[in-house]
Amino acid sequence: MLQRTFFTTVILAATVSVCSAGTISKGVWSPSGCGAEPTLPAINQSTVDAYNKSVKIINDWQQKVGTYNTCVVKEANDDNAIIAKAANERQTKLQKLTEKVHADTEAAKAKLDSK
Repeated sequence: MLQRTFFTTVILAATVSVCSAGTISKGVWSPSGCGAEPTLPAINQSTVDAYNKSVKIINDWQQKVGTYNTCVVKEANDDNAIIAKAANERQTKLQKLTEKVHADTEAAKAKLDSK
């Protein structure tokens, strides 16, 4: 029972991981699990106090951008790994099918040649 629970947990975790993959629309990749990209704040130069408040807002924005960027990089790397794995599996499958067809063709030719 414990083994079944562990296996189910692993499958669910893999599914969640795949479900949070980015999206591609019209040739543009976008992350889907990182939230909205932080909006660049404006610098208010009207007074020294307004400028100082702007700097604080910009510092907060920089922290948010760092977190967002880390998420984007992780999601992009995860997507690249998923794509590479799927492509490799598909290529391996097609190569095996090609080898089988070639072997079957050779066997059929040898059988016909022996008659």
